[in-house]
Amino acid sequence: MNPKQFLQIGGAVLLLLGLLGFAGLFSQKGSFFWLDNSENVAHTGLGIIAIAAAYLLKDAQAQKWLVALVGVTALFFTVVGFAVGGDTASGVNTFGIANLESPADDILHRVVAV
Repeated sequence: MNPKQFLQIGGAVLLLLGLLGFAGLFSQKGSFFWLDNSENVAHTGLGIIAIAAAYLLKDAQAQKWLVALVGVTALFFTVVGFAVGGDTASGVNTFGIANLESPADDILHRVVAV
């Protein structure tokens, strides 16, 4: 998969994830996979940005660096998610964006990082 394809497919997945989250599909707190509104905003926004970047960034090198940045960011949230360990009592919220309490968050972020 080349960087443009990653941005297109990954962007579509993030956009869909965000929209389904807003629709309430992943709103059951404490379930294996749940997203709060700030995560839905982040996923939707990042999905739109990724899709736009796939078409607006004509330089393959720029797309490559953007994909690397996405991977490092996802790796960061993976590490923080595993460090928190689904500890809902701590109320950990990373930068006001990610609750990282759902075990599936860690899996999702790890897949993106890889």
